[in-house]
Amino acid sequence: MSETRIDSEHRTVLLRGGEVHSPADPFATAMVVERGHVAWVGSEGAADAFASGVDEVVDLEGALVTPAFVDAHVHTTATGLALTGLDLSSATSLTEAAELIRGYAAARPADRILIGHGWDAARWPERRAPRRDELDELTGGRPLYLTRIDVHSAVVTTALLDLVPGIRELTGFRDGEPLTADAHHAVRAAAYAALSPQQRTEAQRAARRHAASLGIGTLHECGGPEISSEDDFTGLLDLAREEAGPRVVGYWADLDVERARALGAVGAAGDLFADGSLGSHTACLHEAYADAAHTGVSHLDAATVAAHVVAATEAGLQAGFHAIGDAAVTAVVDGVRAASEKLGLARIRAARHRVEHAEMLTPETIAAFAELGLTASVQPAFDAAWGGEDGMYTDRLGAERARTLNPYAALLRAGVPLAFGSDSPVTPLDPWGTVRAAAFHRTPDHRISVRAAFTAHTRGGWRAVGRDDAGTLVPGAPADYAIWRAEELVVQAPDDRVARWSTDPRSGTPGLPDLTPGGDLPVCLRTVVFGQTVFDRLNG
Repeated sequence: MSETRIDSEHRTVLLRGGEVHSPADPFATAMVVERGHVAWVGSEGAADAFASGVDEVVDLEGALVTPAFVDAHVHTTATGLALTGLDLSSATSLTEAAELIRGYAAARPADRILIGHGWDAARWPERRAPRRDELDELTGGRPLYLTRIDVHSAVVTTALLDLVPGIRELTGFRDGEPLTADAHHAVRAAAYAALSPQQRTEAQRAARRHAASLGIGTLHECGGPEISSEDDFTGLLDLAREEAGPRVVGYWADLDVERARALGAVGAAGDLFADGSLGSHTACLHEAYADAAHTGVSHLDAATVAAHVVAATEAGLQAGFHAIGDAAVTAVVDGVRAASEKLGLARIRAARHRVEHAEMLTPETIAAFAELGLTASVQPAFDAAWGGEDGMYTDRLGAERARTLNPYAALLRAGVPLAFGSDSPVTPLDPWGTVRAAAFHRTPDHRISVRAAFTAHTRGGWRAVGRDDAGTLVPGAPADYAIWRAEELVVQAPDDRVARWSTDPRSGTPGLPDLTPGGDLPVCLRTVVFGQTVFDRLNG
């Protein structure tokens, strides 16, 4: 993972007069950064010895300094398009969505393709997606690609269908219904191919700027031939090398391991689909959906998983799979176990292969994750958006199965490494909101401490790419950090089942902001990546 070459990496900076979240000193108030790395962490009194020998002194004025966040699952271009374009995630009805579509189309008469995101008919009183004839009228007959909130299905105009020969014969095409599976992948490829290189680059810049403004220092880009394009993927990696901003770690979801390597990916992983999503009824289940008479869609069997894991391991790359339904997770676990029987468990564990989302887990599959050294790359905001007795999970699965989803506490108890992300634009980039969602999970048994959730969203993301030397503010670590305006710091446990000793000041556990629901989240004042400021309103 290469670093952006920057002029400021040789500057020495002293930050003092705040709170520094560091395991090296739980009461630290100052930090020195030199040559892009943390050089020292300690007390205000000791900071005096450094003040005359540095290039810059930053008076924190009581602000909090933490490691920068890592978002372990992002679709960067799609995120930028949602930020700058047609975003229906706030629409509360089909009628409101229609007005947003009409206004967007009218405002962009020169665009070759209209792209939007975020509709969720499950939240609308009409309980249905826009029909194609309605979209044709709203757009004046122009090509439109409009993804559901989970990005696993889409509605489109006739003009876009006409750009994809044979679309009506592909799996997932049912006239009058949202497109899924191969039909969806085909229209997505056509839609993104119609973007100009300038549109794509501007979207990527917008996404990186927004991430930096939220204290995110690293993005794990989850691309692939069924998600974006090779030009999109390599263009993003080039942009991240050339321009200041959050670093980008690229995953290319392809069974062709050598192709992933050639594109600059660290893994043939990410959204390599074992199944789809619950919202689109395409997650693969052992038992039928509560609101549909089928078990979803399987894209990979255990033998294919095993072959891919063997190939990736032998090539020195990470493998990884998108698996949401319990049957899909089982197929992944069975495949990885078969690979371990061929290559040896130690090699499989050392490779740190990943499973993205991993929502429907059982005690058996959790134990298998721990045994095989699989990282669970998960999105707590999914539970905040769709969990609870009245949420989409309950609609799809029934209350009993829905309560088993996203069991973060059980994963931690088993020793499974967690890496937190957003799957943006499925749910927004929102790191502190993500930590809050895990600590105040809608199912109390699945809650974890704020400290554990924060670790999963910082150090966990680094560990997920094989780096154990980063994600904490200790001497020698990369100087990726964020400065926050926050209220009183506390050590916050979800309930009495967590040992009270950790919340006692005498334990020396560094504090974090109070994330109790309803309160304000911390505000980012500055984000620094490898010693370089990539977002700053500290003095503004």
